[in-house]
Amino acid sequence: MIVDLFALLGVLVFTCSGMEETVMDTRVATAELGWTAYPNSGWEEVSGYDENLNTIRTYQVCNVFEPSQNNWLLTTFIDRRGAQRIYVEIRFTVRDCSSIPNVPGSCKETFNLYYYESDAVIATKGTAFWMEAPYLKVDTIAADESFSQVDFGGRLMKVNTEVRSFGPLSKNGFYLAFQDYGACMSLLSVRVFYKKCPSVVQNFAIFPETMTGAESTSLVISRGICISNSEEVDVPIKLYCNGDGEWMVPIGSCTCKAGFEPDNGNVCRACPPGTFKSTQGPGLCLQCPPNSRSTAEAATVCVCRNGYYRGDADQPDEPCTSVPSSPRNVISIVNETSVILEWHSPRETGGRDDVVYNILCKKCQANRLACSHCDDNVEFVPRQLGLTETRVFISNLLAHTLYSFEIQAVNGVSNKSPYPSQHVSIDITTNQAAPSIVPIMHQISSTMNSFTLSWPQPEQPNGIILDYELRYHEKDHAEINSTILRSQTNTARVDGLRSGTVYVVQVRARTVAGFGKYSSKMCFQTLTDDDFKSELREQLPLIAGSAAAGVVFIVSLVAISIVCSRKRAYTKEAVYSDKLQHYSTGRGSPGMKIYIDPFTYEDPNEAVHEFAKEIDVSTVKIEEVIGAGEFGEVYKGRLKLPSKREIFVAIKTLKAGYVEKQRRDFLSEASIMGQFDHPNIIRLEGVVTKSRPVMIVTEFMENGALDSFLRQNDGQFTVIQLVGMMRGISAGMKYLSEMNYVHRDLAARNILVNSNLVCKVSDFGLSRYLQEDTSDPSYTSSLGGKIPVRWTAPEAIAYRKFTSASDVWSYGIVMWEVMSFGERPYWDMSNQDVINAIEQDYRLPPPMDCPSALHQLMLDCWQKDRNVRPRFTDIVSTLDKMIRNPTSLKAVANIPAVPSQPLLDRSIPDFNTFSSVEDWLSAIKMSQYRDNFLNSGFTSLQLVAQMTSEDLLRIGVTLAGHQKKILSNIQSMRVQMSQSPTTMA
Repeated sequence: MIVDLFALLGVLVFTCSGMEETVMDTRVATAELGWTAYPNSGWEEVSGYDENLNTIRTYQVCNVFEPSQNNWLLTTFIDRRGAQRIYVEIRFTVRDCSSIPNVPGSCKETFNLYYYESDAVIATKGTAFWMEAPYLKVDTIAADESFSQVDFGGRLMKVNTEVRSFGPLSKNGFYLAFQDYGACMSLLSVRVFYKKCPSVVQNFAIFPETMTGAESTSLVISRGICISNSEEVDVPIKLYCNGDGEWMVPIGSCTCKAGFEPDNGNVCRACPPGTFKSTQGPGLCLQCPPNSRSTAEAATVCVCRNGYYRGDADQPDEPCTSVPSSPRNVISIVNETSVILEWHSPRETGGRDDVVYNILCKKCQANRLACSHCDDNVEFVPRQLGLTETRVFISNLLAHTLYSFEIQAVNGVSNKSPYPSQHVSIDITTNQAAPSIVPIMHQISSTMNSFTLSWPQPEQPNGIILDYELRYHEKDHAEINSTILRSQTNTARVDGLRSGTVYVVQVRARTVAGFGKYSSKMCFQTLTDDDFKSELREQLPLIAGSAAAGVVFIVSLVAISIVCSRKRAYTKEAVYSDKLQHYSTGRGSPGMKIYIDPFTYEDPNEAVHEFAKEIDVSTVKIEEVIGAGEFGEVYKGRLKLPSKREIFVAIKTLKAGYVEKQRRDFLSEASIMGQFDHPNIIRLEGVVTKSRPVMIVTEFMENGALDSFLRQNDGQFTVIQLVGMMRGISAGMKYLSEMNYVHRDLAARNILVNSNLVCKVSDFGLSRYLQEDTSDPSYTSSLGGKIPVRWTAPEAIAYRKFTSASDVWSYGIVMWEVMSFGERPYWDMSNQDVINAIEQDYRLPPPMDCPSALHQLMLDCWQKDRNVRPRFTDIVSTLDKMIRNPTSLKAVANIPAVPSQPLLDRSIPDFNTFSSVEDWLSAIKMSQYRDNFLNSGFTSLQLVAQMTSEDLLRIGVTLAGHQKKILSNIQSMRVQMSQSPTTMA
């Protein structure tokens, strides 16, 4: 019987290769397999031989002449060994039913494969259960080839090999079950295995053996460990193991440490003596530079020989150098109380090109018995220290005084040498000198056509002051029209002036040596007629009181001096003047600061110093990269200011190689942000401008940008929580509008969210409007600049009319983004299509489950006439009322089943355009549930249309927001099916 059945069914051995770990293989069995068959008349275990005459155990069944067959075969318990997905390789033969004489119609050529998970052995020959319910079906197995004639020689048999997989598995092991319901077949062998990626060394990192994931498309992350003498670069190195047991492209890498070079692909070899490698990376060891040496392996730097040094900024691959010799051939030219010193460069520069000169100044007695350092007011032009030229002009010396000047030659290694500087000295004696500058002037009094001024004596009169000379002219006139006035004292009255006019005044002193320099320009103003009358009215009570008391008072009218400061106004209309903020200071709430545009400063650095606090770079600790800005990297870090607790901060940096304009534009955001103080505006901690890189330090917002945060948490917030977020944004915008600041780029991507869901307005840089190469598709060119079309009001797009009203339009778009959980406004429409649609009065439809009150507020923000849009004060008040009265949010805005406007078509997917469930889920942004639908049998849109909330819960859609979104689209699908009977059929 055994031989006949083997001849009937055929025998062939199959060998499988690859990174597979076998957990059961019947081909290696030497004794009975001991599987459980039910009923006893069904499956039968038999023995046979393979082509090497090795004994193999098989199971066969051939009850084809008996109807209603249901023969079960259950394996013993199989330990899964931690694998999440199991593969079953089945080798079998099947007899063609048509080749069996007189076979009934119930004959089959297929069988079913099941599995059942268990943490322990629960099925034995006496306790096996034979129902389909406890098992999970893997597949119905059909033969690719069946045989119809028996080759008793056994030379050519039609053996089928099928591989099936199942998972994810979570219990300790499982059973396999084979169900025959009327086939003549034989199970030649069953091999159970799982796949894994092999241990590998790649990019100087070791990756261990890694099991594949629960799905055939799963990617399992494996962290690499750097090989000896190497370190990670950029990010932790990792590989992805795919479902076929193959490694994907690595992310990150390790490289050899300093002192080690790559050798033979994945080995880091120590640098031999006489060589070095100063940095981590792929570079090779280098020979020691001149005047240096290394005596041991793995040197990261070569030590300088005696008498040679490296400067603080010198790189390890540069030669060691020495100090320069003394300057030569000093020449002095004395002119009263100033002197010019000139000299020749040292003969020896020490092998460096960074030689500079320092001037040491000493004031000595005539007998040179005692010398002291020069006074602080002595001036050196261009400077006293770090001179690059061999010439210096020294002024503000005392007259008739002996001075000794020491000229030092230093270079980048002078501070390393025990003999840091070589110098040459020269003595000079000054002559008679003119007086120094008058430091300041004061206005004593003012009338409509005169004012009286006084000033102190110069700090260095250098002799007896003979008189003073005043020079003055009207501020609006050229300096060439100045008038000269002499005074014997340090007080002067200037007459013959025009009323209500500002005059620029300078003064200088004269001795027998001549005039000193004019003082700095000061501005003083005469009174207007109204000022004079006002002053007189204020003095009348004093005069009357004085007359009654018999005391005569002389009443002086005291005016306020006006100091001429550098203008903070435009010297000319800039190319991009339409992009600057122009505001009147007469608006805003009482006591409210008015925003000052940093671009109105002649020197924007002055705005940075005025509005942003300078932070010592030592208090900032950079930890990790969290993004990239327009000007450089954005980092997460910590800030520890003196006497304050350490806090997390976000750090924007200016990338290397910037030009001054980029630095100015980068810091302009800090000049803007530093003027704001509101809980819904991102807070500026300070700036770092005195070291590299230049940084802007702000508070750290844990949840990042609002748009991506909403997309990551789709459906997980209540309406009240969303309204609370919108209320915070509107409160911040109300504050900005009261400061007369127009944001121009209000969008969810520019709102940051902290760990308490507090939303804060950010991104105040105006530089994007000045860039011509912006590639962001959200922005389009209009009148020479870039505009975020989807968020911008029509008048701002067409005419550049940016106001708080245009910010209100943008706020309405932000509301829509919030209620749609980060959906892109206007979907995949082009920017030009959006502009055309808005011009035709199309507006965005309400997002799913959006309260009608909120959508109405959006529509109010999108009024074409900017004068009828609500103000941010009104928006805050409206949202506060909704929060206090949640019932006002219960009425949901309706979306028509058949939209009347083409723009609205984008909000309801057209069922007829989808070819699969996968396409439909992708269109409604629910692709993460693809496997849940397909693995649960919902493989067609007709089946999906019949689903209920219980079905969704059963297949694993547990989030309430996601359930509502899917059920709403299913309802739309049903409506469309009812309108298209042919589709339903």
